[in-house]
Amino acid sequence: MAFQGQIGNDRELFVGCLFSIPRNRFLLVFLQNNIIEKSTVDYRDIVFLSVAENLSFSRAAEGLNISQPAVTMHIKEIEERYHTNLFERKGNKIYLTKAGEKVYNAFKQIEQKYRNLDFEIGQMHNSFSGEFIIGASSTISQYVIPKVIASFHKRYPKIRILLMNGNSFEMEKLLLNNEVDMALVENYSSQSGIRYKYFLDDELIVVTGKNSVYAKRETISKDDLVQFPIVLREQGSGTLEVIQQALLQQGIGFEKLNTFIHLGSTEAIKNFLLDFDGVAIVSEKAVQTELYLKTLVKLKVTGFTIPRKFRIAYKMGHKSRQVELFENFLFAYNI
Repeated sequence: MAFQGQIGNDRELFVGCLFSIPRNRFLLVFLQNNIIEKSTVDYRDIVFLSVAENLSFSRAAEGLNISQPAVTMHIKEIEERYHTNLFERKGNKIYLTKAGEKVYNAFKQIEQKYRNLDFEIGQMHNSFSGEFIIGASSTISQYVIPKVIASFHKRYPKIRILLMNGNSFEMEKLLLNNEVDMALVENYSSQSGIRYKYFLDDELIVVTGKNSVYAKRETISKDDLVQFPIVLREQGSGTLEVIQQALLQQGIGFEKLNTFIHLGSTEAIKNFLLDFDGVAIVSEKAVQTELYLKTLVKLKVTGFTIPRKFRIAYKMGHKSRQVELFENFLFAYNI
């Protein structure tokens, strides 16, 4: 089995290691495969979830392959069921009301219960089956976890994993909103309501392009690091947060860096460096190939290293059996 498509900053979803679908298509596929077949959830509830996921009646209609008036009718009927408005309109945009948020969160928990049920029924027959959703930060989703998922799929072919990716902050938000069962993050801080467990060491390193004016300098000083034009990840990125914390521990204010641009992925940074006289701070795991091919050059900073830890994040409370199984596999896997 091989992953198809590109895991980019727009957060694509990889299903069972077989194919990728955009995130706004995930809800329809999941519900069609898992809830509609069980015929225990009203179709209007599925329409509500799609509108809530997209915050758009037109996109929900497109994703569900029904007309927009039909979507409007279904939402009206479900609002009549609960005797309250579930959406409110502000200008050209719609938002969930407080009641809508409660309904949405309840339905997401129902999704999780169905996934747990599939798995536990399979266990009764010595057949591990079902599915669960992992949210992974950009570095982990691109350079660490794909090979683990592929190996897990060989061991448990009837368990389907759906992988969503983005920055660490986005993945923690999905976890708190019950949109993923577990998250793999690389940030420094911890969110309330989330429990963390370390699973892998990493190090952030300074690199420059092979044609850069700095490429022949094997070692630089901390003053050099502050003065050189630098490319960094975007706000919300776990990598950026770790860099900020490491600089603070060295007494270097983040605002002192000669920041040229913020980019939304490590891949974008690597490509940018090919034609840029400057440096970047990235995960060493993300540039193994480039360092081997010598398209990027590692620069050691005297008296300054940036170690960090990749962590598994769970929402406080119940941990599903599928997540426990994957966690045990992850710790046994020689990454």
